[in-house]
Amino acid sequence: MADYHDDLRLAHVLADAADAATMDRFRALDLKVETKPDMTPVSEADKAAEELIRGHLQRARPRDAILGEEYGVEGTGPRRWVVDPIDGTKNYVRGVPVWATLIALMEAGPGGFQPVVGVVSAPALGRRWWAAKGLGAYTGRSLASATRVQVSKVAELSDASFAYSSLSGWEEQGRLDGFLDLTRACWRTRGYGDFWPYMMVAEGSVDICAEPELSLWDMAAPAIVVQEAGGTFTGLDGEPGPHSGNAAASNGLLHEELLGYLNQRY
Repeated sequence: MADYHDDLRLAHVLADAADAATMDRFRALDLKVETKPDMTPVSEADKAAEELIRGHLQRARPRDAILGEEYGVEGTGPRRWVVDPIDGTKNYVRGVPVWATLIALMEAGPGGFQPVVGVVSAPALGRRWWAAKGLGAYTGRSLASATRVQVSKVAELSDASFAYSSLSGWEEQGRLDGFLDLTRACWRTRGYGDFWPYMMVAEGSVDICAEPELSLWDMAAPAIVVQEAGGTFTGLDGEPGPHSGNAAASNGLLHEELLGYLNQRY
């Protein structure tokens, strides 16, 4: 098995640099925000954090490719870093502390590129989670100060906590009825949104979560964290990994039921 310790250490260095840059501009009164062609916001902090991460990677891993939300793909090869400089930009620009930098390393394999290292750093919450293939998933302030995380053992939907982002995407895809049925079947529902539900699945405080429309940079880092915590991460089509354009994550015990509800059609 490949040793990803050095890559994981580098991902933490990248996250430290990004955290410093994003926190420096968080809640700044003169923060510059633009609207991208897809009508989503991008702030100067998004761009600065990605530029910072790219600069570090170009020096430390010049042979590796980079895919970032703001500046696209650079380079080719069997190893690719995937970066979302601020996941939760809408929260960031409104001063809501639920946002994170997502950093993943993906490697080419028989099933295409799959994440092997992931770091999710949420400095405004004072939280960070990470994982590497075969090494488990952890949370803490640093590699030296970490607690291993594990998914829950909840086996009944009636006992499960379900986290989601919003209702509009489910309605647009014709999945709203199944989504609402799922909320009724669960013990508890909360709309935490963005990266956070996946991290709560990984640490066992939430049992299932799903989103109807996502990009690879939204999912690559959360996928490896959930998987290494003992959970299941697929698309709504049931395909493992972060490539389906949407996501469902669970403790594994509830995954078939989760997909069943969200794929109901009326």
